[in-house]
Amino acid sequence: MTTPTRKPAGRVPGWVKVVGSVVLLLAVLFAGIRMSVLPGLKDLFGTETRDRSGPALLESIQDISRYDAATGNFQVVVDLEKDAKFLPDAVRGSRTLYVGAGTVDAYVDLGRLGQGDVRVDDERTSATLRLPHARLGTPALNPERSYAVSRQRGLLDRLGDFFSDNPNSEQAVQKLAVRHIGDAAKESGLTTRAETNTTEMLEGLLRSLGFEKVRVTYGD
Repeated sequence: MTTPTRKPAGRVPGWVKVVGSVVLLLAVLFAGIRMSVLPGLKDLFGTETRDRSGPALLESIQDISRYDAATGNFQVVVDLEKDAKFLPDAVRGSRTLYVGAGTVDAYVDLGRLGQGDVRVDDERTSATLRLPHARLGTPALNPERSYAVSRQRGLLDRLGDFFSDNPNSEQAVQKLAVRHIGDAAKESGLTTRAETNTTEMLEGLLRSLGFEKVRVTYGD
């Protein structure tokens, strides 16, 4: 009587080995692309960008009565460091050196003029205008002139960026850059320059209309 042969216990089928090898290969290729350790893979598995955005919708229209009289161009170097308690920087922490460039407008709101803020004599040869003081607009960061100089991250932060949909986010340093640019604009004398330019503009305009004497003052 022939004893039937038995298959060794725990033997993995051949097709499982093939699938596992393919999965392992894809994982290595993907990691190589993300970490840039295998040159040429980005070109081999390059992605094509397509803009499938819908048309922009007009939500509202606002009338603007302000006169933009001056613009300041600013640049700031942001050095942002984040440390974790009880962990060395090599494990958890980050430091980003970022150059932020932006502009701030200074304007005079002509829409705030009251009935008694503009006075003209009977001969229409003299005019007196009282305008509100110039104000600063919202700082605008220029993405084409702003960039990260260096970025240092701990091991845990690098792993977090690897699995994140938005790695290496620069939102924090951008907000700091905007804040520093706004603070610099307040100390730059930009509003004084805007009032000077507004005065020159109004004097030239009114004199071209026949006024011989034009006086422009500012006050809230």
